[in-house]
Amino acid sequence: MTTTLDTLETLEPALSVRQVLGLERVLAGEPEVVAGAAQLDRPVRWVHVAEAADVGVMLSGGEMVLTTGVLLAGDEGKQAEYIQSLHRAEAAAVVLGLGRAFPAPPDVMRRAAERCGLPMVVLHRPFPFAELTEEVQSRLVRRKFAAVSLSESVRTALTALITAGAPLQSLLDEVASHSACPVVVTNLAHRVLATAGERPAVDDVLRDWERIARQAGGSEGDGWVRAELGGRGERWGQIVLCGYRGDMTAGRLLADRAAEALVLHRMLGGGSAHTWEEQSAQSLLTDLVSGVVPARQLLPRARAAGLPVNRRTFVPLVVRDAEPAQLDRMLRVLGLPGLVAELTDGATAVLLSLARDQDAESLAVHFATRLRTASGQTRTVVAAAGPRTGWDEVPAGLREAQHVADAVADSSAALDLPAVVRLRDVHLRGLIRLLRDDPHVQSFAERELDGLLCAPGEDLLAVLRTYLATGRNKSRTAQLHHVSRPALYRRIEAIQTRLGVDLDDFEQAASVHIALLAYDAQQG
Repeated sequence: MTTTLDTLETLEPALSVRQVLGLERVLAGEPEVVAGAAQLDRPVRWVHVAEAADVGVMLSGGEMVLTTGVLLAGDEGKQAEYIQSLHRAEAAAVVLGLGRAFPAPPDVMRRAAERCGLPMVVLHRPFPFAELTEEVQSRLVRRKFAAVSLSESVRTALTALITAGAPLQSLLDEVASHSACPVVVTNLAHRVLATAGERPAVDDVLRDWERIARQAGGSEGDGWVRAELGGRGERWGQIVLCGYRGDMTAGRLLADRAAEALVLHRMLGGGSAHTWEEQSAQSLLTDLVSGVVPARQLLPRARAAGLPVNRRTFVPLVVRDAEPAQLDRMLRVLGLPGLVAELTDGATAVLLSLARDQDAESLAVHFATRLRTASGQTRTVVAAAGPRTGWDEVPAGLREAQHVADAVADSSAALDLPAVVRLRDVHLRGLIRLLRDDPHVQSFAERELDGLLCAPGEDLLAVLRTYLATGRNKSRTAQLHHVSRPALYRRIEAIQTRLGVDLDDFEQAASVHIALLAYDAQQG
């Protein structure tokens, strides 16, 4: 498949009046701009030879009109009307060949053209107009054909991706490869939902996105090409080619084809159960948690996604047993700015962005309490890291909150947790979670529990887990496992025999408990 620069290099640049005057064949006629010099960047849609004073009725706009003025000589009224007619028809420029009719630039035509802002060019040497029309029109035809060819190539590529169930990012990467510039998808509030392109160039665009999008985003002269996203009479976003340097006709076709594909992709479900907004937040928060991308490089994406980042206090949370949509609704109800994204099954990250004068601790507790009340789920775990005042500290905070949430995920004491669980609340379980991948800890767990792991028999491991978690409370353990106390005593005796320990001895019981915590953490 033809890609980015290969495709763009086949396109002729857009022909402006200035570019036409720079063609080798035109330079042979010694062209001189005598009026409208400020308008030389007007695009030339076609070249037309015309002498009649009412030439405008034959034009549809954007033409470069060539004339010798033979029918205008000696009649200043016709000369002025000729220029006015071109102006009304929105011609791109007029080129007058000097000769028998006009040996010098006619002052009346020059003044009229200057008033209208119409570029007027005179040729000082004889010049066959047929050569100019042939040159320009062949270039225009090639340019249009190349633009249509690019458009169809992009349509085919995007359709194939949609058919294969590719995610949104794959479609945008394809568009960026053809446009050779950053590609941005936004909602109607100008919040960035997705991007594609070379990372440094994308970051430059996002660094001050809202101001740029509102002020410069509508100017195609700056290489900004946009297409609306929507259907059934409703708009819900737009795709923007930022700083597109190719032919504008091709750029508009490319943006239109991309918009068509994105609308279809969204209608078909986009290969994901999440909305584009959710995918955008998930990508950002996942990158923050992983630490693969430095936090400083992610700052433009966070700002463009609508998260306040200047002089803020960030509160990293990880919530278990709650739907992302439910958490997002709760943020809106409480008026708390933040991002919500599912990290893993059952674990959702929430990054709050608060003003520096707000009480971060109490707001986190208020959020967790309202969430539990609204959901009716008392087992919903809201884990939090300490407030962060620097953006660079956010990744570590999110990892800490995730660690806390993981540490209590399978805890039998989950019912007794505070509204917001912090690192200090997970005690030994939290430490073991941090060390679970250490080979020494793994070896210790296997060695201590070997008698149960090699010959599990009855569900003695579960009984041991409950017995230790309840503080060696035999009555509570028997009740939870629905067995009589004598039956429980026999199982505890079997556990001690297989492990070769005395669970009434505090140190031995503690050693087995730590090994069991490590084993559960490794399995989790």
